[in-house]
Amino acid sequence: MEATSTSLKRIKFGKLKVVRRHLLQRYEHQPFISCLAGFYSCRWKRYQRRRTEPGKCCCKTRECVFFPLLVGAFCFSLVFLYMWGEAKNDYNNFDWYNYGNLGFWFLWSLVLLVVAAILFMYIALLLVLAMCLLAEGQQLYLHWSHKIGTFLVLGFSITALFILSVLWGDQWKTVRLSFQITAPYLHIGAITIMVLLSWPMALYAIRADKKVVQVVIVGPYLAILLFLFLIPLGMYSPCIREVGTLGPKPALIGHRGAPMLAPENTEMSFQKTIEHGGDGLETDVTISYDGVPFLMHDSSLRRTTNIREVYPNDTAQNAALFSWDALKELNAGAWFLKDKPFSCMGSLSRADQNQAMNQSIYKLSNFLRLADSQNKLVIFDLYRPPEKHPYRYSWINRTLEVILNESGIRPHLVLWLENDMRSFVHSVAPGFQQTMGTKAPVEDLLMDNIVKLNLAYTEMSSEDIRKYAEANITTNLYVINEPWLFSLAWCSGAHSVTTNAVHTLKNLSQPLFLMTPQQYNIMWILTDLASVLLISLIFALHWWRERSFSCCAHDGGSMLESGTYNKFRTELSNMPAVVA
Repeated sequence: MEATSTSLKRIKFGKLKVVRRHLLQRYEHQPFISCLAGFYSCRWKRYQRRRTEPGKCCCKTRECVFFPLLVGAFCFSLVFLYMWGEAKNDYNNFDWYNYGNLGFWFLWSLVLLVVAAILFMYIALLLVLAMCLLAEGQQLYLHWSHKIGTFLVLGFSITALFILSVLWGDQWKTVRLSFQITAPYLHIGAITIMVLLSWPMALYAIRADKKVVQVVIVGPYLAILLFLFLIPLGMYSPCIREVGTLGPKPALIGHRGAPMLAPENTEMSFQKTIEHGGDGLETDVTISYDGVPFLMHDSSLRRTTNIREVYPNDTAQNAALFSWDALKELNAGAWFLKDKPFSCMGSLSRADQNQAMNQSIYKLSNFLRLADSQNKLVIFDLYRPPEKHPYRYSWINRTLEVILNESGIRPHLVLWLENDMRSFVHSVAPGFQQTMGTKAPVEDLLMDNIVKLNLAYTEMSSEDIRKYAEANITTNLYVINEPWLFSLAWCSGAHSVTTNAVHTLKNLSQPLFLMTPQQYNIMWILTDLASVLLISLIFALHWWRERSFSCCAHDGGSMLESGTYNKFRTELSNMPAVVA
C-alpha cells in the first residue's frame, strides 16, 4: 500500500514538474514578447496584450482583413526590389531619360534602389514580428502608424511597377533573363523560408480542434511547398551545360569608349578602352553644319559640354546645326567630374582628372585613325542631320568620304550598321562588315551580305545565336555592363558585347554561374530532401510536445488556464507537502 502511495506521489510530482516548466517558459519569455508586441503593436505592457491559443483565431476580424494587405505589401515590395535591382545594368539609361525631362543630371536610379530596399526591409520586419508573435501565441494587433506605412509601401510599389512597365517595359525581359542565373539560388531561398514557416504552421495545425481548420492551415502550405519542389523541372539556363561545351569568351566593344572611366565619346575614353584590352570601339556620329562628322550621342550639347557657358542662347539647338569651328571651342570633359554619370564610378587619379578636364569634341576621322593604329573594330550609330541641314541628303556619302579617303582605316575593321543605302555602301566599300540591327530570316540576311547582328541584350536567345552562327553570322549584344548578364551572354554563345565596363568584364575568366546538369540535379534533390526532413522533424516535435502536455491536462490544466503568477507560486510552495 505504501509503495502504491509513493508511486502516486511520484507521478503527481512529475506532472507538477511539467507544469512548472511550462509556466516558467511562459514568464521567462515576457521580455522577448514585450519587444515583439512593442515594435509591432506599440503595446509594451503585459496587460495590454492578449494571448490566443494556437489553432484558434489569431486576431480580431479587422486585423484578419488587414493581414493579407501586409502580406501583399511584402510581395509587391519584394517584386519591385528584385526588378529594380536586376535593372542596374540600365541605370544610366534611366538617369539619361530623367535628364531629358528634368533638365539636370542626378542619380535617380540609385535613390530609387535605396528607397525600394528600405521599404522592403520595413515590411519584411513587420511580417517577421507577426510570425514571431503568432509562434508565441499572441494576438495580432498592428499599430495604426504601421497600417499607414503598409498602405504607403503597397501603393508605392504598385505605382512604381505600373509606371516602369508603361515607360520601360523591356525591363521585364531583363527580369526573365535574370531567372536563368538566379533561379537556383531563389529556389534555395524560397525553400528556406518555407522551412522557417513550418514552425508556426505546425504549432497552429496540431493544436487546431477541427479537421477543417487543420486542412485550411496545412493545405495551402503543402501546395506551395510542392510547387517549389517541382519548379526546377521547368527551369532553363544556358549556363547549366556539360563540361567542355562552353564557347569562347565574347569580345568586348567599348560603348562610347569607357564612360565609367572617362568622358564618353572623347579621345580619353577610347584610349581607356584600349588600355584595358577592349576589342572594339562603339560611338555615335553626327555631322556638323559645315560637313565635319564628329562624335556626339545626344541631339543637343547640354549634357556633355559646357555650351551653357560658351553659347548660353543656343543650349537647346541641335548639335548638327553648329559649325566645326564652334564645336571645337567647347569643353567635353568637365561635366564628367561634376555629374558623375555612373553610381559605380571609381575615383580618378589626379592625372586622369586633369586629362578629363581638357577633353574636347572628337572628330570621326581622328577616332578612325586611333582605331586603325590599335587594330580595333569600330561600330557607330550614324545620325541623319535635321531639316534644312546642308548634308541632310548626302550624310552617308560624306561619312563614306571621311572613312575611305581621310581616315585611312582598313575596311575590314568597320562594322557598318546604317541600313539606308546599304547596297550602295557595299558596292563602294565591299570590305566593310555589313551589320544589321534587327533579327531577320537567315536567307534575307545573306541576301543583304550581313555578317553580324547588333541586338539589344533583351533579345538574347541561345537558340537564335546558334542558328545565325551556323550561317556564319555572328551576334553582338548591347549594352551589357553587369557581370551576371555578361555571363549569360557568354553561355548563350554571343560572339561580342558592347559594354560600358570593359575594365570590369575583362577580368572575368569564366561565367559567374556555370554548372553541369548533374551538379544542378544533386543540388536540387539535396535541397528538397533536407527541407522535407527538417519540416517533418518540426511537425513531429510539435506533435510530441502536445502529446506530452496532454498527459497532465486533467491535473495541471487548471493551473495552465489561470495564467496568474501568484497561483503558480502557491502551487510550487505546496510541492514539498505533496512529496511528503
